Amino acid sequence: MHEKIKVAVLDMYNGKANQGMRCIHDIVGRFPNDLSLDVFDVRQRAEVPNLEDYNLYICSGGPGNPLEGDGIWDKKFYGLLDGLWNWNQQNERKKYVLFICHSFQMAVQHFGFAEVCKRKSTSFGVMTIHKTEEGMMDPLFEGLDNPFWAIDSRDYQVVQPHHKRFKEIGAEIIALEKIRDHVVYERAIMAIRFSPEMVGTQFHPEADPVGFLNHLKKHEVRDEIIELKGKQKYLFMLEHLVEEDTIYKTNETLIPNFLRQSIQAIRAQHEVLL
Repeated sequence: MHEKIKVAVLDMYNGKANQGMRCIHDIVGRFPNDLSLDVFDVRQRAEVPNLEDYNLYICSGGPGNPLEGDGIWDKKFYGLLDGLWNWNQQNERKKYVLFICHSFQMAVQHFGFAEVCKRKSTSFGVMTIHKTEEGMMDPLFEGLDNPFWAIDSRDYQVVQPHHKRFKEIGAEIIALEKIRDHVVYERAIMAIRFSPEMVGTQFHPEADPVGFLNHLKKHEVRDEIIELKGKQKYLFMLEHLVEEDTIYKTNETLIPNFLRQSIQAIRAQHEVLL
């Protein structure tokens, strides 16, 4: 019987009510024989895990400006990122990291991969995500169509990739937002493979249809979406949310891929080093 691998979940929600943490707990809970989970409240309590104690990390989404911190929790978080990166350069036993939305934007900014800026308007709802050529081969997206569907919820975006920096580090853009023919805005970057061990998505792969449907049906949320996007767009979201090949498929596939592949690699490295 294998010893369970401890997952450090970095909660970036700053105490704001959310569906994300529940969904992450649910997905990690699908691996009861392999994984146990510890949560670190990064923004409210400036908690970050001890680097030595964990080989598997999930960093959540969250509200607010990803370029702002209080000089305490953000420094600790960036220190952890540098620690993880340096560890993987120097050690045979690797540490595996998934960044989601807010933490993805922070990591992109920290490593200097692209520009992070405010969107002209909030992007919110059920969207198609398009794999790049590199993304077609990336193990994170194994089993997902091109394009695939995901929940998007952001006021900020990642644009203007610094290609020299990507080349220098060996990182790859693996997904982009949909082509919008009727507008002149640059397509935002929706996922980056930072390294074989570190990957991040701008969208919310943890989102489940039931939780999001309940969220959309709240009066204040429904009214806000209809005011911002119109009733047709709201009905479109509801319709695409409940189809089996959309959000349900992404929830069942992407983070489980990351966890399965990481568990396999961690176990294999452990065996080699015994």
